[in-house]
Amino acid sequence: MAKQIILYNLAENVTDEEYAEYVTKEKGPLLDSLSSVKKFELVRVEGESPYRYVGIMHITNMDDFIKNDAPSEKFQGFMQKWLTYVSEHTILGGNEIY
Repeated sequence: MAKQIILYNLAENVTDEEYAEYVTKEKGPLLDSLSSVKKFELVRVEGESPYRYVGIMHITNMDDFIKNDAPSEKFQGFMQKWLTYVSEHTILGGNEIY
């Protein structure tokens, strides 16, 4: 199964509590509703790391995600809003080996 792994930190003006509420009410349900996404998970990293958050999207078909979900108005609207919550971020994609 394909995965998209998103590493990021919150913007300085966003608290962990505010972000948790946004994820629970908006981000998580929206990502889970995309046709090519089987599941979305979010991990807050403890200990030393350059990133505080790791998002993991389990994608049933990466081509479908890239062709249909990623360019959709729903996903693009989400991305515009999400970028106001985060500072630096890195998005990685790949296929599960085990």
